[in-house]
Amino acid sequence: MIKKFVIKKSACVTVAVVFGLSLFALAQADAAASSPAAAAATTPNAPSAAAAAAAKTNGTKIGTLNVEQAIFASNEGRRDFEALAKKFEPKQNELKGLADEIDGLKKQLSAQQDKLNEESRDKLVKQIEAKQKSFDRATQDAQEDFTNQQGEIGNKILTKMAPLIQKYVADNGYGLIFDTSQAWPRGPVMVSGPAMDITLPIVEAYNVQSGVAAPAAGSVAPKPARPATSPASKPAAPVTKPPASTPPKQ
Repeated sequence: MIKKFVIKKSACVTVAVVFGLSLFALAQADAAASSPAAAAATTPNAPSAAAAAAAKTNGTKIGTLNVEQAIFASNEGRRDFEALAKKFEPKQNELKGLADEIDGLKKQLSAQQDKLNEESRDKLVKQIEAKQKSFDRATQDAQEDFTNQQGEIGNKILTKMAPLIQKYVADNGYGLIFDTSQAWPRGPVMVSGPAMDITLPIVEAYNVQSGVAAPAAGSVAPKPARPATSPASKPAAPVTKPPASTPPKQ
């Protein structure tokens, strides 16, 4: 059995590639999901050290599988996530344009604050604040929409991949499979060898099952990565906000 995964809400993007595929990240879904597909895709938490030791003693064959990598590296995953990034390019450009506009106004305020009268300064400050609020709302809405659609794609692929994984595990005599999508200590596996990993054969088998052709030559499979954070230790927004200028004291 394997876990159902969804894209993390904290997934973030950079200015250069607002919705870049290389920054996708998956996290465990709520265990209370009630659909048959979700039930079939869930698995108990990692066994205790004592249970793992007992399994080894009893000769249980243990393997590892990077579930999120299997999703992203599959032909279907690469195709669908690249299509999603293309879909959001207009929104990326829109947010970039708004960020540039705010940045220009802040530079204007910084350069002219000693020359502007109080009324003009107040008007410019309020204009910046209104545009910043609009930018923040648009950014949050776009981020939520994007990550929700990422999750739908990931779960769709995982639902179809789950029976194949179960069959591979049964056919090859595995008694226990650990998911290595999360690095230790967040994940259950501290160290594992390449001989234990079944990610590649699962991807190859799923590509055959799905019938989706491999991406064009030169296309690179997206690699999931943990989201970066801003200097303030908060998730970065889809577009980096222009540096704040301190309004003049009234």
